[in-house]
Amino acid sequence: MNKKSVAYLTILLSGTVLLSGCAQSTLTGTSYSRGEARQAQSVQTGRVESVVPIIIEGRTDGVVGAGTGAVVGGVLGHQIGGGTGQQLATVLGAVAGGIAGQRVEEATSRRQGVEITVRLDNGSAVSVVQEVDQNQVFSPGDRVRVLGQGSTMRVTY
Repeated sequence: MNKKSVAYLTILLSGTVLLSGCAQSTLTGTSYSRGEARQAQSVQTGRVESVVPIIIEGRTDGVVGAGTGAVVGGVLGHQIGGGTGQQLATVLGAVAGGIAGQRVEEATSRRQGVEITVRLDNGSAVSVVQEVDQNQVFSPGDRVRVLGQGSTMRVTY
């Protein structure tokens, strides 16, 4: 393998490793952010009325995917030609890499979710969207708890 091939492989592997860090934290009903730990939450109980599968869109506001893609694309574009053509290839490579990196970040952070509608014991209904958790599969009729803190709610058993 020549030095140029090794350089390309290194760049691609580095980009892959960096993009893998784009994945968002889990959005299941049993995961908590650091800021939610040790915070009081209201608890309501009720029965599941419906469970609808949904897709939670991936992140498009992250800079890691676009930034990494731009760097990798720019380095790869710089390998083409010389002079003004090389500069143009570097810029175009960076732009194309940035777009591709953003799309990869969105795809890798997309999640399978569920919209759970719960009829609370007080008669009102609430609908909560959360990521699918293989350890907590909800079905209509299940007794559940709805935990809330501010505008954040989750459904658990």
